[in-house]
This record gives sequence, C-alpha cells and structure tokens, in this order.
Amino acid sequence: MKFQPNQIEELNLILQFDLSSTANGIKVHSDALPAIQTAVQNLFEKGLCTQPDGGYLTHEGIELAECIHKIHRILD
Repeated sequence: MKFQPNQIEELNLILQFDLSSTANGIKVHSDALPAIQTAVQNLFEKGLCTQPDGGYLTHEGIELAECIHKIHRILD
C-alpha cells in the first residue's frame, strides 16, 4: 500500500508544526495552493489540529507529528 498524494500533502503539512512548543501553531492562508488548503481541512476533520486553517495540534496530532518527524529524520 502506498501513500496517496493527498496523504503526502497532509504529512508534509504536519512537518510544518514546530514541536518544540505546543504554543506554536500554523495558519494556512486563503491564497495557499488548493492541495495545501485541502490537507489542512482534512487534518482538522480528523481531529489532528484545532482550526480548519491550521491552529494548533491536538494531543493526537502531537503524537502523530512526533512519529512523522522521527520518520523524516531517519529517512533524511
């Protein structure tokens, strides 16, 4: 099974969250590429971030982000 393009966008977006502080969030602006806007909306609908345009990671989002950051670090 492979990651779908929309999932890759979500993974890349999660990598944009700074895990050094839970007070750091992101905002995807309305002029962002449609794929990025869709990705952030998907993360919100999955309960991984607090706002449909980003916001902060939820507890589950932080756990996922830690795993994604680790995978990225290992493969890089």
